[in-house]
Amino acid sequence: MFEHITVLRDEAVDGLAIKPDGIYVDCTLGGAGHSELIASKLGEGGRLIAFDQDDWALDNARKRLAPYMERVTLVRSNFRELERRLLELDLPVKDGIPQVDGVLFDLGVSSPQLDEAERGFSYNHDAPLDMRMDQQGTLTADEIVNEWDEREISRILADYGEERFARSIARHIGQARAKARIATTGELVELIKAGIPAATRRSGPHPAKRSFQALRIAVNDELGAEEEALHQAVRCLAPGGRASVITFHSLEDRICKQIFSQYLKRCSCPPDFPMCVCGQEGSLKLINRKPIVPGEEELEQNPRARSAKLRVAEKL
Repeated sequence: MFEHITVLRDEAVDGLAIKPDGIYVDCTLGGAGHSELIASKLGEGGRLIAFDQDDWALDNARKRLAPYMERVTLVRSNFRELERRLLELDLPVKDGIPQVDGVLFDLGVSSPQLDEAERGFSYNHDAPLDMRMDQQGTLTADEIVNEWDEREISRILADYGEERFARSIARHIGQARAKARIATTGELVELIKAGIPAATRRSGPHPAKRSFQALRIAVNDELGAEEEALHQAVRCLAPGGRASVITFHSLEDRICKQIFSQYLKRCSCPPDFPMCVCGQEGSLKLINRKPIVPGEEELEQNPRARSAKLRVAEKL
């Protein structure tokens, strides 16, 4: 059963400022919580296009969005193919670029993927080392853990998981796989624990949390996909259209913040000029200067939302 608590559901959809006859894209269908709310706000002339590369999510959405399917198009694809896949649909086009009124991203892994043992995302279940969001993908956590260079594994754990003991963990992985292939998440968890000092293991979150996050990001190239897709989303927004982006860790949020800032107006006039004459127009404005975060009530219902941040920008 596909059970998923949608994070910042109302805030993210409110950020899109839905028009009943508008065209909206949910790049991360997941449990369809955001899509359901968007679809419920659309009239007969409105349209929702929802992307996901997980067949479970698409099957669930067909049931959950059944009352709205006449205005919904489901696309089985990674959102890094956003612009190309939108061009395949019957949408308004300007200068060869499809035009939509809003794009929503809810980045990270969904609860069902975490909770289904066989997917290999969770350090709480013993399962094959998989971690693919797209089951048709070829790269798995098994390949990274058993075949990639030890120094590259250390880099992944440090960069994507912000793991302080990345070198030590990578060394333990290297020593173990020299004797026998590391086959399961349970084996990997024990190696991660062995690479972290006992005192550190006893405090804070699960000792494998950061390493599993890092491997998941590497397997699915999540940060590369986010960067490509956000640039495409800005291009595809019609004037007045909005991008609403939920991130779950500092790396995702930093990419979103930096990309949005690239499109803001940058005046180069001297500060003593009475008015702007440089003509350097931006293409985005921020709707919220600081990210929106979940309230206490939402955190009580869903502790996994604790690290979520929402940023919203509008096309000028």
